[in-house]
Amino acid sequence: MDSLDARLLLLLADEPRLGVLECSRRLGVARGTVQARMDRMQRSGILRGFPPDLDLAEMGYGLTAFAVLEIAQGRRDAVAAKLAAIGEVCEVHATTGQGDLFVRIVARSNADLQRVVDEVVAVPHVLRTSTSIALSTPVPPRFRPLLERIAEEE
Repeated sequence: MDSLDARLLLLLADEPRLGVLECSRRLGVARGTVQARMDRMQRSGILRGFPPDLDLAEMGYGLTAFAVLEIAQGRRDAVAAKLAAIGEVCEVHATTGQGDLFVRIVARSNADLQRVVDEVVAVPHVLRTSTSIALSTPVPPRFRPLLERIAEEE
């Protein structure tokens, strides 16, 4: 990844509906260059798609919680597959330390969170959970500072 790749991704992050031709015009490079770079970044897995940026609270899922799960040894894939089937489970990370999996959950209310946690606890091979409710998100998920650093490298 180089400075032009980073500048292209920053442009698409700001305006995801821009076409290849408009990107090439704004970046001052040929249309084929932009297309080739986008194709390469998609093939390599850097650019995974153009999903809409959704506000889950506006969709009715205003509560976010994080659960640390301890699971039976050797059962990570099986547990992760079951967790993926629970719609309110937004992401799962295998971790080091006291827990084995770190899970981000959304819910409509405290009662709804209890329902979701009960589903998580019912997953076979989940031994123990510890759940914390997020009060706010002072730094949301981001990648912009990393792209800006790369864009400035050349």
